[in-house]
Amino acid sequence: MASAQIVYASMTGNTQEIAEIVEEALSDLGVDTQITEMTQAVASDFEQADICVVAAYTFSDGGPGLLPEEADGFVDELQELDLSGKVYGVCGSGDTFYDDFATAVDMFDAAFAKTGAKRGADDIKVDLAAEADDIDHLEKFAADLLAASGK
Repeated sequence: MASAQIVYASMTGNTQEIAEIVEEALSDLGVDTQITEMTQAVASDFEQADICVVAAYTFSDGGPGLLPEEADGFVDELQELDLSGKVYGVCGSGDTFYDDFATAVDMFDAAFAKTGAKRGADDIKVDLAAEADDIDHLEKFAADLLAASGK
């Protein structure tokens, strides 16, 4: 049975909901899932999982999009891991009002790429809260991750 570690950061609850949608989809596919809020997680938790997922919001005060404050230290620790043989996926929320829409997703994708893990699904960026189409995309994201894991 495949295992998945999902780590999320959420300010308004939107990204937590996104993470929970992914968790439910993976669980429905028979994956043993763990979900952890980023301030309670350590990046090395991913070493015990076949599938590694980060769901993060992008913070902006009108300037460039930034990683969530909760990601301080976490993303640095993540980039130093050797996750060869694992698959990863990144999803998150943003606001299309800002030019740097959901750039935290891109930043976490780049961090995972340094670990030797294989991207198992296309990144998913949700405008604010997940709606029906977003849920469909997140469920496909979960299925793609499981397929890429080969488990």
